Amino acid sequence: MSHKPFSQACENNKTPILEIIRHVFSNTRYVLEIGSGTGQHACYFAKHLAHLVWQPTDKPENILGINLWQETSAQVNLKPAIALDITDELWPCDNIEAVFTANTLHIMSEQTIQIGFDQLSKRLNPKALMCIYGPFNYNGRYTCDSNAQFDSWLKSQNPISGIKNIEDIVLLATNRGLSLINDFDMPANNRLLVFQNS
Repeated sequence: MSHKPFSQACENNKTPILEIIRHVFSNTRYVLEIGSGTGQHACYFAKHLAHLVWQPTDKPENILGINLWQETSAQVNLKPAIALDITDELWPCDNIEAVFTANTLHIMSEQTIQIGFDQLSKRLNPKALMCIYGPFNYNGRYTCDSNAQFDSWLKSQNPISGIKNIEDIVLLATNRGLSLINDFDMPANNRLLVFQNS
């Protein structure tokens, strides 16, 4: 029997994230989660945001674990996970009303992030919302020593990964019609960025 994957970080940050997205997604009916990881966030947010449909996605190798969480949570507004690599030309979804992604950008290359924004820009509805959670640098500098250590560890695992500069992400978004409308300070030296499509 397969065991559900588990992330302590998800357990630590799910409540602070919910407090913000509860307001951001208050008038939202459908959220596409990119890089759902273990599936813990999807279950927790679907349970507490019963007014919307939550759609988890991830690369094919993570789908089983996410669906183990989805099956045991039995939330009617939580959909089974679907395979999605943001660099794919074809996506299993269009007309996206809202996007949530947590702790994904720092494990992606800059080129992958750029492709992801290109793909999203073709599929986001007008006024669509996008929430991005994770650590960011400001003016090319780490916000704390622990983020600097985390960045070194990330690069030792994969040289293309690493904490991204918020200015670069905002520029990518702005060039594709997305405006930064909020930048929330979060626990453990993370941020929650909220963008809105034009």
